[in-house]
Amino acid sequence: MQPATPTLLLNNNQTMPQVGFGAYKILGDTETARILGAALDAGYRLIDTASVYKNEESVGKFISSCQIPREELFITSKVWNTAQRMGDIEGAFNRSLDRLKLDYLDLYLIHWPVPGCYAQTWKTLEKIYRSGRARSIGVSNFGIAHLEHLFQMSGIIPAVNQIECHPLWNRSELVHYCKERGIAVQAYAPLARGVYAEREVLTRIGQKYHKTAAQIGLRWLIQRQIAVIPKSSQSGRIRNNIDVFDFSLTEIEMKTIDTLDEHLRTASIPEDMIGQDVE
Repeated sequence: MQPATPTLLLNNNQTMPQVGFGAYKILGDTETARILGAALDAGYRLIDTASVYKNEESVGKFISSCQIPREELFITSKVWNTAQRMGDIEGAFNRSLDRLKLDYLDLYLIHWPVPGCYAQTWKTLEKIYRSGRARSIGVSNFGIAHLEHLFQMSGIIPAVNQIECHPLWNRSELVHYCKERGIAVQAYAPLARGVYAEREVLTRIGQKYHKTAAQIGLRWLIQRQIAVIPKSSQSGRIRNNIDVFDFSLTEIEMKTIDTLDEHLRTASIPEDMIGQDVE
């Protein structure tokens, strides 16, 4: 039995595991069961998916058969841009619940701030939140300007802003802004698609703690009180990515890693958002 992963307290008093498992690009019932089974065995309890990943049904089948009590799991999904433009937010949410075979989501996010749509989308998410069918609601890929717009028209502050964040793009200004306003930051692509795996600074620090550069990068995020959702299909790496709670980086090491920032985006921007104001 793996020890429980540390959690972050969200601004609505819900708790969220600080390390979760990203289900992006996992397809097929067999592969989903193999990979998510390895993740749960390693101690993960947060599974992050989205309607656009086209795997909610497979994830739902796995959840139904995994023998972990529902209340011990934290399931996230997201509303895609097409549904925002069609104004079909509630329909999209209900379809996600149906595919996942769930009565509620722990977290439901706006996947991208679609211009002219995301404010109205947020109002619908508020309605879903008040119904209890989403325990928390939040956003993804939102910058400061997008969040400011929400604050002007809404009484509910997003619980989470899920953004690309890693040592090569530390997002310091946005992270500070979110923390000041009680918004938890959750990092997707926290390993930068493997780009920093061989960076000398990280490998050298890793040697001190007998950890990989990837584990050092994840630990750096965690010590900034940022949640992480790494993904891998390899069981060894799945275990390594959650094995980051038995050491702490020094203040000097944290500041040294801060200097690696080069504003490197490794995740792609959807075609329908290219040229838009995105972070």
